[in-house]
Amino acid sequence: MLTFPLEPDRFSGEPGPTHPALEPAPLFPLQGPVSVAHVEVELLDLTELTTRAAQCLQKQRYGPIWRSQFGPFQLVNVACPRLIAQVIRQEGQYPVRVELPHWKEYRDLRGQAYGLHVDSGPEWHRIRSVLNPKMLRPSEVSSFAPVVQTVVDDLLVRLELLRRRSPDGATVPDLAAELYKFGFEADVLSPAGISAVLFETRLGCLREEIPADTLRFIAAVNDMLTLSDQVVLLPRWSRRLLPFWGRFVQAWDDLYGVAQKLVDRRMAELAAQPGGGGGEGMFLTYLLSSDRLSRGEVYISVTELMLGGVDTVRSAARHQDAWSATSNTLSWALYHLARDRPAQSRLQAEVDAVCPDRQPPTTQHLARMPYLRAVVKETLRLYPVVPGNGRLVSENEVVVDEFWFPKKVEGRAAASVCPSVRPSVRPSVRLSVRLSTLFHLCHYAASHDEAEFAAPEEFLPQRWLQQESPSSHSDRATPGFYRHHPYSFIPFGVGVRGCVGKRLAEMEMHLALSRLMQHYDVHPEVGSPLVEPKTRTLLIPSRPINLRFLPRA
Repeated sequence: MLTFPLEPDRFSGEPGPTHPALEPAPLFPLQGPVSVAHVEVELLDLTELTTRAAQCLQKQRYGPIWRSQFGPFQLVNVACPRLIAQVIRQEGQYPVRVELPHWKEYRDLRGQAYGLHVDSGPEWHRIRSVLNPKMLRPSEVSSFAPVVQTVVDDLLVRLELLRRRSPDGATVPDLAAELYKFGFEADVLSPAGISAVLFETRLGCLREEIPADTLRFIAAVNDMLTLSDQVVLLPRWSRRLLPFWGRFVQAWDDLYGVAQKLVDRRMAELAAQPGGGGGEGMFLTYLLSSDRLSRGEVYISVTELMLGGVDTVRSAARHQDAWSATSNTLSWALYHLARDRPAQSRLQAEVDAVCPDRQPPTTQHLARMPYLRAVVKETLRLYPVVPGNGRLVSENEVVVDEFWFPKKVEGRAAASVCPSVRPSVRPSVRLSVRLSTLFHLCHYAASHDEAEFAAPEEFLPQRWLQQESPSSHSDRATPGFYRHHPYSFIPFGVGVRGCVGKRLAEMEMHLALSRLMQHYDVHPEVGSPLVEPKTRTLLIPSRPINLRFLPRA
């Protein structure tokens, strides 16, 4: 990755600024000179320095906004909540998160609809408007709770079986892998998302023997995500010499094929019902009955939901690992609760008080569990599922502090320092920049900013409970403990391109964590080392999390 502080184009013939502000500079391999003094080759993926650590390091080195390049993408990195808010508030009616030309190329190759990840503009908005009502209305999401509860029941059975099988009769090895299966079965936000909610059927992810189609989909997720980097970074001529493109296409064929098979099965079931099945039911029935999406758009929308949630986090897969928003966050939450006995005891007491005698929680019960919600919030603050998000300058000019970026055009244009948010004339300082510019919103750096969160590296769920004294949290806590910028914590994104499955993901995490706290005391494995996060698109544990589950009396 090439990283550059934002520097004036000294070859533009325009006067420079009169203050030491950082400005956009020409980037290699664009035409024009590059100051070697400002180029750093930071091999982040080849060292222990991950994206999340790099954000903080680069913010410290370059300030809250800097430029870098990754393959064909030119990035403007924004790591200050105030500046992130400026970008989001100017995103326009049809914001674009990031261009995925390799996904678009596959869709064109197979003659498929683009879907939300690839489409943009009015077409994107039309499809999103069909998905929003079923996924974002609290009453609609609450209707999924009984289905999710049945999967939580199976998760408890599975964990009990695993702990009894272990040599000490208590340890569940590689907890994240088991929680992934839970997300896989229950979660429309999981990497595969083959779920009771989405397909109105159970696909056996928590069985001893996982069905062949499910295994095929898991393998395809891993292959597609692993190969995506190669497809983006390697030149097109290398496709004739190396197998990565053919494997990438095959992975997508498998993903689409499994989704199409499940959709067709449900369509046949609806057709066999009197009146065609009507519009009631879970998510897939709703899509098929709405008549607002073409058959191809239903296929690709379901495939994208299976991949990790429309307009939300995309899964990561390296070395045959797969992760989801739900499983990832639950893994980190249980890891910290196991090492923080007071926090775990407090959460258990809250769950017991609201749901005595191990009564399964409902969504009404969850509304009375503020500490449970605080635990999940604090986990997402420490480990945002993806450490960064993107916005493409596509509709309108964007002004970030004193930097002006024109709207998306073909070819080269200019970016300028501007003296005001909406200048009446083009600023005098012009800066060479290739368009389109992609803003990289550094959520990890923002949520670990000491100016926003006291003791930012500590697990302190109580920081989200307004009624408590800040002095009870940490010796370093300050009177401004709760006063953080709203854009310093946006784990599910914000605005019209915010996560369409946010409410469902939160409900799944709350239901699963509350049930686990009802049944078990969770402890670290004896002698287990600390687990640090690493970046594989998602922020995931760097080693397996092994925890001991002891039944509560």
